[in-house]
Amino acid sequence: MSLKIRLARGGAKKKPYYFIVAADGRSARDGKFIEKLGTFDPLMKKDDPKRVQYNEERVKYWLKVGAQPTDRMARILSANGIVKWERGNNPKKAEPKAKAKERAAAKAEKAKAAEPAA
Repeated sequence: MSLKIRLARGGAKKKPYYFIVAADGRSARDGKFIEKLGTFDPLMKKDDPKRVQYNEERVKYWLKVGAQPTDRMARILSANGIVKWERGNNPKKAEPKAKAKERAAAKAEKAKAAEPAA
C-alpha cells in the first residue's frame, strides 16, 4: 500500500478549502483517507498563520512510516523544514513541438528566398 500525504478538497464552488490527509495512494482525491492532519485555505493571504495549519507530530510520524508527500504538500511542508522540496526542471516542456518546428523552418526558408530578391 502506497501512502500519500495530500490535499483533499472541500468547500463550495469557487471557494476551495483543503484538508491535509494521509491516504492510500489508490483512493480518490476526495475519497477515503486514513487520518486528517490539518487544513489549507488558499484564499487567505500568504503570510496569514491560519492559511496552513497541521499537526506537525502526526505529519512527521506518517513520513517516518513511509508516506510520500505530493508535490504541493512537499512545497507546503518545506516552509517549516519538514521536507526538502526543489522546483522541478523540465527543459523539454518548453521545447517547440513538431508542427511549430515545421512552421519555423518554412518561415526561415521564405525569409531566405525573399532576401536575394530585395
